[in-house]
Amino acid sequence: MLTALIDYDSGNLHSAQKAFERMAADLTDETVVVTSDADVLRRADRIVLPGDGAFPACKAALTDRRGLFEALVEGVNRDAKPFLGICVGMQMMATTGWEYDKTPGLDWVGGDVRAITPTDPSMKVPHMGWNDLVVTGAHPVLDGIETGQHAYFVHSYQFEVSDLAQRLAHVNYGGDVTAIVGTGTMIGTQFHPEKSQSTGLRLISNFLKWRP
Repeated sequence: MLTALIDYDSGNLHSAQKAFERMAADLTDETVVVTSDADVLRRADRIVLPGDGAFPACKAALTDRRGLFEALVEGVNRDAKPFLGICVGMQMMATTGWEYDKTPGLDWVGGDVRAITPTDPSMKVPHMGWNDLVVTGAHPVLDGIETGQHAYFVHSYQFEVSDLAQRLAHVNYGGDVTAIVGTGTMIGTQFHPEKSQSTGLRLISNFLKWRP
């Protein structure tokens, strides 16, 4: 089985690659690649879309790669390959992003990506550091991940999901902030699983074992 982490110059993929390779090593016949090659992406059994930075810049960088965006959409929409979006990669699953400019998302999970506005004005934005998950939905990728476990966040914008049934977990940061979304063969995390120690590694392992 081949898991492809999409490289579209959206940030340093080294730590994510190492975390996925570490968990794949415990499984039989699992290979992890980092790629910007559309043909490699088409051959992959699972797709991971990371992302750091601003929503419009990440979307533009992804769509500018010849054939890569099309291969992503084919793999997830047409072929129903298991998909994991991380940070801005998760945000791009939304209908629309409102960071700087109105930017169309992939519209895989209905909702908007808007600035975090804590009810307590003394709370700093970006939301940076460890926070406790509140798990509200069941999903195979969340096996063994429970309310109260920690995850590592770095973001100024949040995914406001239209259908709360597709918000599988959130954290409290001056109000509810989406942490995990999921529907069909797609799941996304606002936090960085590769930086979230045991919780993140468990999630990565579950994703690699997932057979939807």
